[in-house]
Amino acid sequence: MYYDAFNLGDSNAMLDLLTDGVLHEPSQGAGRIGKAAFAEFLDHMNRCYREEVIDPVFLTSADGTRCAAEFWLNGTYLHTDGHLPAARGQAYRLRVGAFFEIVDGRLSRVSNHYNLADWLAQIA
Repeated sequence: MYYDAFNLGDSNAMLDLLTDGVLHEPSQGAGRIGKAAFAEFLDHMNRCYREEVIDPVFLTSADGTRCAAEFWLNGTYLHTDGHLPAARGQAYRLRVGAFFEIVDGRLSRVSNHYNLADWLAQIA
């Protein structure tokens, strides 16, 4: 459901799947805590990138409290993101790993990991 909402660009549906105190750990940069901080991140990402999760594969712990996903991320770099190279509509494809903790049926941690050097080479 999380990646279905992601692919639809439905930030509200994504936020509904999170605990209030969700910990978000992006691949690059400092972690953030809470839905409001996650919402700000989503707004920023939606402004700078258009992305789609392709072929996710999920692994879940026996007790259902942790989950991992691996997928391809197809994207377009829309708007220059801070100090990163200039956006010119460059397309990219990344392999991504994501890790989740689940509390009472909601995501309490979202950690994403990808190869930044690969992304930089693709948008150069």
